[in-house]
Amino acid sequence: MKKTYRQSSKLSKADFEKLANFRYQLRRFLRFSEEITRKNGITVLQYLLLLQIKGFPGREWATVGELTERLQAQQHGVVSLISRCAAAGLVMRSASIRDRRQVEVRLTGKGAHCLEQLAHLHRAELLSLKHDMLVPDFESLIPEQLEDATR
Repeated sequence: MKKTYRQSSKLSKADFEKLANFRYQLRRFLRFSEEITRKNGITVLQYLLLLQIKGFPGREWATVGELTERLQAQQHGVVSLISRCAAAGLVMRSASIRDRRQVEVRLTGKGAHCLEQLAHLHRAELLSLKHDMLVPDFESLIPEQLEDATR
């Protein structure tokens, strides 16, 4: 069941400052990610694809449809991204043994090595931001009543 918030009061200046700071710190991290992936010879989207494959819950591969959801992208764009990664030797595709209509995407050794290096750099950057990049307390930012969206 999806929850929505019913707006009943205005946000304070402090609320806007918390939201703005969170977005600023998030953007700083994303900019770092863009720069560090580019310096390592791949795009940030290629890094995100590799990360979602390796980080997919319970297994070492993901289907095109699952990657489309995890990347919040259109399927044709994800298929193109997978093709570019396959051409670069970062991933390989294969038809699923369980369901031949599904395509499973796995990291290659080169892709796993690239991801490992970049993930270490990303983790170090996140750790350096841990005191600055605080997620706002949304309950204090939005003191309205929760309401079922299904009503």
